[in-house]
Amino acid sequence: MIQRRHTTDRMSQSVTHKSVVYLAGQVGNPGDSVADQTRECLARVEKLLDEAGSSTKHMLQAIIWMADMKDFAEMNEVWDAWVPKGHAPARATGSAELATPDHKVEVIVTAAVTE
Repeated sequence: MIQRRHTTDRMSQSVTHKSVVYLAGQVGNPGDSVADQTRECLARVEKLLDEAGSSTKHMLQAIIWMADMKDFAEMNEVWDAWVPKGHAPARATGSAELATPDHKVEVIVTAAVTE
């Protein structure tokens, strides 16, 4: 069975299949600082994981896109404080042109469902 949440004609914010939840890319509020956008992305990730019966302790993979890699350290400071100790997922970070010039960070997470 496939379960989709927060679905529009274009996309779902999360899709669960066979005890794995796949999240759409989460962004922060356009124009906010990199740190604030990262905090908002991660808050949205946490909410979606919770809705799907998962948590940050069950993340399998994270992909982070940044508009400018010069902001890597600022994003990592927020990320490092957020990830539960001993539960860091496999992760990749790269630069990409995001949806708008005011978006600086996008976070995509895959996690195991715990229920």
